[in-house]
Amino acid sequence: MLTVLLSAEPSQGVWGEKALVSYQQESAVLHYQGDFVLRRIQQAARQLSAQGVSQVSLSGEGWSYERQWAFYCGFVAPRKSVEVQWASQDEDELELLNARRRSAEWVRQVVNATPEDMYPEKLAQDAVAFLEGVAGDKITHDVLVGDALLSEGWVGTHSVGRASSRPPVMLTLDYNPTGDADAPIHACLVGKGITFDSGGYSIKPSAGMVAMKCDMGGAATVTAALAYAIEQGLNKRVKLVLCCAENMIAGNAYKLGDILTYKNGLTVEIFNTDAEGRLVLADGLLKASEMKAPLIIDAATLTGAAMMAVGTDYNAIFSMQPELLRKAQQLSELVNEPAWPLPLEKWHQNNCPSDYADTGNSRAVKGGGMGGASNAAAFLSRFVSDDSCWVHFDLASCFRDGADARWAAGATGLGVANIAALLLQ
Repeated sequence: MLTVLLSAEPSQGVWGEKALVSYQQESAVLHYQGDFVLRRIQQAARQLSAQGVSQVSLSGEGWSYERQWAFYCGFVAPRKSVEVQWASQDEDELELLNARRRSAEWVRQVVNATPEDMYPEKLAQDAVAFLEGVAGDKITHDVLVGDALLSEGWVGTHSVGRASSRPPVMLTLDYNPTGDADAPIHACLVGKGITFDSGGYSIKPSAGMVAMKCDMGGAATVTAALAYAIEQGLNKRVKLVLCCAENMIAGNAYKLGDILTYKNGLTVEIFNTDAEGRLVLADGLLKASEMKAPLIIDAATLTGAAMMAVGTDYNAIFSMQPELLRKAQQLSELVNEPAWPLPLEKWHQNNCPSDYADTGNSRAVKGGGMGGASNAAAFLSRFVSDDSCWVHFDLASCFRDGADARWAAGATGLGVANIAALLLQ
């Protein structure tokens, strides 16, 4: 067990004054002088992890809640079991750190799993088991599998997933701490659960497909956000809808030029089978609107355009309600999970025109053309009731294809605390 201390002073002697980590006797000292303290602490933790350290005790002064969490984010890694003893002596802070860690660990577990092991039904089962472990009998759920989706009119999820030998699934979960079956719904969470994305007939190249086990990051994020909010005392009724499918290629796969007719009557022409996330999310948003949820939050690894716009340190956020958008960004800063608003106006809905349907699911140009993230968000907005406040998270920062100076490869968990904070408002 390595003791880890903090210092606002530069390192001395052989370590060099710019070193992030120095050692004294049986302790490591993290040096965080200068700007961007949390980033420096996370980088230092990443260095310790890369050096083979797996058990640490955070000790001494200066370990605020935010600094302890930054250290944890840099310290964890795939294929590595780690132990972190928190520095905090405050019982409430310890509970919060441990609750956040449990949610983050679950996200990493399911997002980093191989697509062979994490398929639509398994994702739904794991989400139910995780939330039941947190909230017990306050959780009830319903699952639609395969052709049962068509009988309920959920054409997007069925179309995207029907080519796989493992059927598509829609999970609807109800967290109701009131015990009153007629209790009003406070919010509905909707998650994109594409457990593997080949791109369909708009097939991805190998380099773009190898990490597509992460395409269910939205479903994992909203599930973990609900768990984290519950552990913080959420006492309002919240629904969760996960739209889960494998986007595969077969003779019965959906094709370019197909037209889907959704439950709200909207017709959608398929210009790109690799723009599948918005097709399954449309079902989830319609479901949420049917429930008359006053607040709808969706999360998805939806567009490469969002990553091009904000990079991998931010999530992109969208809403038609400026006040809700500002609140989402303010909370992202509070929980140190950066999010940045991108443009979304009603007229963005017209940016994917079709000669044969009400809209296309994208545009027939590489990456969907200019403003791709905004156009995707506008597509989703067509399926949200005007009576609901809605915010969309395009999760640009929830996964790393490879390790960098602050993060190990794989899921980061960024977005979980931001969405949990929105639920707790």
